[in-house]
Amino acid sequence: MKNYDAIVIGAGVIGCCVAFELAKKGYKTLNIDKLPAAGYGSTSNSCAIIRLHYSTPDGVAMAREGYYYWIDWERYLGVEDLAGMAKYINTGCLVIKTPINKNLKMVMESLDKLGVQYEELSVKEIQERMPILNTKSFFPPKLLNDPDFGKPTGEAIAGAIFVPESGYVTDPQLSTHNVQVAAEANGGEFLFNAEVSGILRNGNHVAGVKLKDGSEIMAPIVVNVAGPHSYLINRMAGVEEGMNIKTKALRAEVCHVPSPKGFNYEKNGTIISDGDIGCYSRPEVGNHVLIGSEDPECDPREWVDPDDFNRGFTDQWTTQAMREGQRIHDLPIPNKPQGVVDLYDVSTDWIPIYDKSDLPGFYMAVGSSGNQYKNAPVAGSLMAELIEKVEGGHDHDADPMKFMMQHTAWECDLGFFSRLREVNPDSSFSVIG
Repeated sequence: MKNYDAIVIGAGVIGCCVAFELAKKGYKTLNIDKLPAAGYGSTSNSCAIIRLHYSTPDGVAMAREGYYYWIDWERYLGVEDLAGMAKYINTGCLVIKTPINKNLKMVMESLDKLGVQYEELSVKEIQERMPILNTKSFFPPKLLNDPDFGKPTGEAIAGAIFVPESGYVTDPQLSTHNVQVAAEANGGEFLFNAEVSGILRNGNHVAGVKLKDGSEIMAPIVVNVAGPHSYLINRMAGVEEGMNIKTKALRAEVCHVPSPKGFNYEKNGTIISDGDIGCYSRPEVGNHVLIGSEDPECDPREWVDPDDFNRGFTDQWTTQAMREGQRIHDLPIPNKPQGVVDLYDVSTDWIPIYDKSDLPGFYMAVGSSGNQYKNAPVAGSLMAELIEKVEGGHDHDADPMKFMMQHTAWECDLGFFSRLREVNPDSSFSVIG
C-alpha cells in the first residue's frame, strides 16, 4: 500500500496544474486517471481558447492572470518536454454586441477594472477589419427548422469590441503532458488506466481512495478534478448534498469546416464570440474554422451519463455550421461532418467551484463549464494555496481566503468560487461564463 500527501483525481489540464503547484510546495502527489495518458479526456477536445472577456471582474481577473502563464509557458513550467511544447497563437478576439450580453456593458466595465485593452468597433470598422463577415443581425439565434432561420432580423449588429490579447493553444493534450512532465520533475507521480471506485475515510476525515481493482491508496488530502465525472466523485465522498452549487455532464459538439475559398483564415482570422448567431469560432490549423455553440436558449441541452453518451454528430453540428455561415460569407459546409463530440463539466451557474468540502481533507476543482482551460495554471496555484491554508487550520467557509494573483496583483475573494455561494445572476449561463 502506497502513501501520498495528496491524491488528485483526474489528469486533465487543471488536475495536472493542481499537482504541479502542490509538488512545488513539497507535497508528494499522485494523479489518478481512468484513461491511458494525461489530457486524454475532455481536455484533449478543448477548443483551448485564451480570451479575456467575462461578465464579472473576477472572471476577467482569472483569465488575465492565466494569459500571462500561456505567453511564457516554458518559463512557467521550468522544464522541456521531449514530446514538444504547446504553443500559444495570438489572434485577437472579436466580441459581438447583442441584447443578451447587454451590448457588452458589463464586459467592458470588467475589462476596464483589470486594465485590459480593447477597441470598440462600429459596423463599418468591423467590415474594414474582417471583410468576409456579414454584419447583418440574425438575433435571436434559431434552429434550422425555424422558417425564419437565415433571415436577417436587423440591418446590422450593434457593433463589437476587439480584444487584441486573445488567441488559442495549438495542442491542449500536449499542453497537459507538458504540465505532467513539470509535476514529475518536482516529484509528482501519475497512475493511468486506474478508476476510482470509492473515497476512503478515517473517522470524519478523508484517508485516500479505493480503486476498481480493489487496491487502496492512502493520502490525507484528496482533490476532485475529475471533469465531467466530478459529480460522481462528490457522491462517492458524500459531499454533494452539502453543496449549493453542483455539477453535471453536458454533451457538446464542435465543428471543423474549411475556410472560405481565397481567404487564409488560419493566418488572418480571429476568434469570434457571436451571441447574435449563438456561436463562437476560431482559426484552426490547416486553414479551417472551428465552431462551437454559445448555448442559446433555443438549443436543447443534453445532460448525459459521462460513461454512456452519443459520440456521433447530430443535427446540432449542422445547426452550428449553418449559423456560422450566416456570419462568414461563402463558408463551405461539408456534407460529411468533421470535428469533436465531448462533455462539459457544468456547474449550476456555469462558474467553476474551487473549494474545500464538508469532508475534511477533500477538495474540489470542478464545474469548469467549458470555459476554464485558459485558467488552468491559475486554478492550480489558487488550489494549492487554498489546500495549504485550510490544512493549516484556516476556516475557509467562515472567512473565504483571499488569493493574490502574481501577475495582475488582483486580490481574488475565493468565496466567488465557493460551493456554498448563491447562483451568480451576472453569469451568462453558457460556455461564455
